[in-house]
This record gives sequence, structure tokens and C-alpha cells, in this order.
Amino acid sequence: MESNKHGIILFNMGGPEKLDDVRAFLYNLFSDRDIIRLGPPFLQKLIAYSIARKRAPKSRSIYSKIGGRSPLKQITSAQAAALSSVLNKTETDSYVVTIAMRYWPPYADAAITELLAQGVDQITALTLYPHYSRATTGSSVSQLKKAIARLAPSIRTRYIEEWPEQPSFIKALAENITSGLAESNAEPTQVVYSAHSLPSSFIEEGDPYVEHLMRTIQAVEKITQIKGRLCYQSRSGPVEWLSPSTPDTIEILAKEGCKNILMVPISFVSDHVETLYEIDILYRQQAEELGMTLTSSASMNTKPLFIEGLRQLVVQGSSEN
Repeated sequence: MESNKHGIILFNMGGPEKLDDVRAFLYNLFSDRDIIRLGPPFLQKLIAYSIARKRAPKSRSIYSKIGGRSPLKQITSAQAAALSSVLNKTETDSYVVTIAMRYWPPYADAAITELLAQGVDQITALTLYPHYSRATTGSSVSQLKKAIARLAPSIRTRYIEEWPEQPSFIKALAENITSGLAESNAEPTQVVYSAHSLPSSFIEEGDPYVEHLMRTIQAVEKITQIKGRLCYQSRSGPVEWLSPSTPDTIEILAKEGCKNILMVPISFVSDHVETLYEIDILYRQQAEELGMTLTSSASMNTKPLFIEGLRQLVVQGSSEN
């Protein structure tokens, strides 16, 4: 019996691959009304252009501190290769795994074109954001659906849009936390879960992001039996954001006499600017200035247990659209 040929698209945010890309990347980001609404729709791109121009120098400086680029495409490609290897080793069907980024190439069109050239008969689009938000998975799925409608309207397509309690993901997170705590030389250490922030209005309008974060944390703490604190990083702009912020949480812990923090990047599965710069440089420096030691647990990246979780998601499937 002939096996089916499945196409898998891992999708994520994307990032600039060199310093000269930063301004254009920021423009793409701020042009997306799913993330932030800048004035009336017809002015969005004009305002985005202005914001990108103003922010580019500071952003270039930040990226220069982590190697001059975002590693997200490289890591996502490695995740795709690892997933392809385990799928084609353990499953009877054939799998072709590729990637699509939202704000920097390769985009959805390129991913779909690649899969069609490989002769796939169905596509699974798998988010690399465990916790659903319209600003992340929602925006990417919208772009993917438009691309599929243009390029392959009749192909069978599935969308895996959330997995906050995926068992292998939870176990991998728990392992990373346990390993991080083991390096603290038995000193009392506060676990801090740091998630990417969102405007509070998103949650008020029904976005399940915070609920998904809490489900992940509860599942992890059933394993670790260690209570942590949730906070939010990477906020910008004048709107009200989720609280408490990560910098505010670090200050609160210092006032409470905390001496050691293990920061867990709860909403990120790949190293990028939020982990490599904000957590490992900016927040670590803040903690040191307040008399504390801050370390971070490892990101998922290509951790085998995490890749196994992705395999399980693909094989088990999701809602069909």
C-alpha cells in the first residue's frame, strides 16, 4: 500500500538575518494590525514606517550584542530537520517539513510552494507558539490561509494552533527547570516564568493567552512541585500591557530579600532576542545591580523531548480547516 506524503509547516515570528534588515523587519512587524492597531487602517503602514525608522538604531544595537542577527530562522530550520528525521524514522507515511516566518523570509508562499513541488497530498501547519494569541498564531494562520487559498485551494490542510499542556513539552520544561535549579548549588532560588507581554485589551477581548500560560505552569508545577511567579517582558508603546512586568518583578523580589532567580522563558521555544538579550543580558544586569544572581533555564530549541512533542502533535492531528 502506497504511503501518504504529508507536508508540515512550522511557523514562527522570524527576525532580521543581518543588521541591515532590522528597519525593514520592524516595518513588517508594525504593519500588522493583528499585533497593534496604529490609527485608522489606511494610516497603519505610514505610521509603521515612521516607528521602524525611529526604532531601528536602538534595535540594531541590541541585535549587535547577540551576533548581529536573529537566530530564529536557523533554529527553526534545525527544529524542522529534527522533526523530519524523527517522523520519517518512526512513521509509515512520508513527511516533508519546512518553515514559514511571519515577518521575514521565508514566508508562507515559499513554504507552500516548496511542499507542492515535493508532491505532498496534505499539509499540517504547526505553530511554534504553545499559547494561542491572535497576535502570534492568529496572525500567522491568517497569512497561511490566504497563501493556501492562492496556491493550493483544494489541498487538505490542518492547523495546530495551541498546545499549552502537550505532555512532552511539559516534561521538557520541567526538566529544564530542574536542571537550572540544580546549578544553584543548593541556594534558595525563586523560579520566575517570563512570558512575552500583550496589550491588556487583547485579554479583555477574549484572547486565551494568559489562560494558556496558566495551564502550562500548573502542569509543570505538578511535576516540579515548585511554585513560580509569572511576569511579562518585551512590552512597548503607550497602551496598558499585561502585568507585572519582568523588570518590576525583579525589583519586587529584591525588596523581598531574594538572592537567586531562575528565569524560565515560558512562552518561547527558541532562543532569540527576548532570551539572548532581554533575559541573559538586560535582566541579568538588573538583578546584579540589585544584589541578586539571575540565571535562565534552557530554551527548547532542538531538545529531543521537545521534538518528540512536536512529532506527537503532528501524528495526533488537530482540527481540520
